[in-house]
Amino acid sequence: MTVLDTRTLNRATLARQLLLDRADLPALDAVAHLCGLQAQEPQEPFVGLWSRLRAFEPGTLSDLLVERRVVRTHLMRRTVHLVTADDVLAWRTRHDAMLRQRVLGVYRRELDGVDLDALAAAGRETMADGEPRTMAELTRAVADRWPGVPARALGEMLIAALVPMVQLPPRGLWRTKGGVRNLPLATWLGEEPEPAPSSPSPNTSSPDGSDPVGQALLRRYLAAFGPAATADLRAWSGLAGLPAAVAAARPDLVSFRDERGRELLDLPDAPRPDPDTPAPVRFLPAFDNAILGYQDRGRIIDDAHRGLSVAGERVVLVDGRVAATWTVEEDTVVATPLRRFSRAERGEVAEEGRAVAAFLSDKASERVRVETF
Repeated sequence: MTVLDTRTLNRATLARQLLLDRADLPALDAVAHLCGLQAQEPQEPFVGLWSRLRAFEPGTLSDLLVERRVVRTHLMRRTVHLVTADDVLAWRTRHDAMLRQRVLGVYRRELDGVDLDALAAAGRETMADGEPRTMAELTRAVADRWPGVPARALGEMLIAALVPMVQLPPRGLWRTKGGVRNLPLATWLGEEPEPAPSSPSPNTSSPDGSDPVGQALLRRYLAAFGPAATADLRAWSGLAGLPAAVAAARPDLVSFRDERGRELLDLPDAPRPDPDTPAPVRFLPAFDNAILGYQDRGRIIDDAHRGLSVAGERVVLVDGRVAATWTVEEDTVVATPLRRFSRAERGEVAEEGRAVAAFLSDKASERVRVETF
């Protein structure tokens, strides 16, 4: 079986993530290709798309949110993602059990004895009037039925797991601050999420055991992140490896191994560029899935810096790997290297940093500072 070294996997990841060459794609198509963008920080997806698309206008993404073509919702890993309306309708039910278990993993003691089906029914009844609510407003409406249960536990279970919700605009619009107001997904989109196939194991597989929704997730994941191991798929989605989906799809996939000996699956015709393909400097937003979408993140970030990817640090890719962090101080983009840069690398980081500054300031500033290592 062919072994793919780290640099080869790096270039494949950059190509799939639209980071090797900026793509001529509409924003909606890019969000779909990427299987959504992690979005607990509302402004970060704009930087993520700007770094990937040639002609990205931030107002376009705002329009997609207002037009209900993309939504902000809890999905993969119980994290807020920006995903297309089509994808959330197709995928949400497949994530239901995982979302419930993730909330219980945090609040199991607080929710001990709470009938979750009754809690879901109470939440749906409260939200049936079509009025958006904050988590606090929703929990106040149902809390008298569960005296003594912390409001936060009730709210997290309702909003992140039991009742599929979206976070309404202006939350997530370009340069707009807005608190989280929730509305049921079905109310906002006028359509219920697709039901799970009828089977002995709800939310898991069809009667023949093939897990069609899981197969779709697998193929979409590989198109955006492959080649990848099933552990990477699990780390990205939060789902338990999708074994039935992998087994059913395997005849249509190709296999490799990484330098650790792990089996990597991939789509036969997906891009796997030459490892010597030049990789341009890219500024990534906080929590970018190019890093978080894997269990083994060594293809793009050194183990010594792995903590940056979960701490909300914005990072800079140099030669395809995380080599700096960046922030904005008074309209100046400040890049802080994690290693020594060559003169050429400093110049490339400064050039891309000026472009980032112009994007974030609507061309009012192109100031950039690259710190010394």
